[in-house]
Order: sequence, then structure tokens, then C-alpha cells
Amino acid sequence: MNTLFEELGGEEPLRRLVDRFYDLMDTREDAATIRAMHPDDLAESRDKLFWFVCGWTGGPQHYIQRRGHPRLRQRHMPFAIDGDAAVQWMACMEGALEEQVQDEELRRRVVSAFRHIANHMRNLQSPGDAPGGGMQIR
Repeated sequence: MNTLFEELGGEEPLRRLVDRFYDLMDTREDAATIRAMHPDDLAESRDKLFWFVCGWTGGPQHYIQRRGHPRLRQRHMPFAIDGDAAVQWMACMEGALEEQVQDEELRRRVVSAFRHIANHMRNLQSPGDAPGGGMQIR
């Protein structure tokens, strides 16, 4: 069975996916909250996400080799990530995936996996969240 990394085509397509994600985040008005969480120059952010996605999908462990264990939630705790921020992040990722991944079933699986990560990164409730658990982005 192929890894997700192999199904997505390896490093070159993943780099294009990450670059398109950040291009969308940098230009979409509806992504202003998450864009403000990033530095003006997105080069390092692009590299870090690319390194992470390579390893997360079963490819080379670039992120771990350079920065150690991802500890995603811990590394994102300094940022106020509520449901709105998670939705913004997912909108950009889904847009990038729609453009970069032609296989609909593969794209659906990747979106589902990224939604899980986006929900896991949340560290604040949004106004419409239910008490004690909150709303999960879908």
C-alpha cells in the first residue's frame, strides 16, 4: 500500500500544495485572522509546513531532522486559534487542494485529515461553540 506522500506525488507536488496554500492565505480577505498570525515574509512558514507535510504523509522526516518532534499544539499555543481561525486555515488548504490534487477521493481523504489537525490546533472557543467541547469544523 502506498503512503499518502506517494499518492500525492512526492516532494514536488507537496511543495506546490504548500506554496499555493500560503499564496491563498496571503491574498484572501477571509483569511485575515490567520494571515496576521504569520510573519510578513512567509518563506520560513512555507518551509516548515512543507517539511511537516512531507513527514506527516509518510515521506521524508524533514521537519523532525531540522526541528525535532513537531509538537503541533504546543508550538501553536502562543496563537489565539478559535473555530474561525481553523475555518480560515481549512478554506485556504481546501482551495489549494482543489487546485493541486485532481483525484477527488484522494483530495477528500487529505481534507478530512487536515480538518482533524485544524480542530486539534484550536485553543480558544468561538462565540457559537457549545459549552464543554465546541464545534468541530466540517
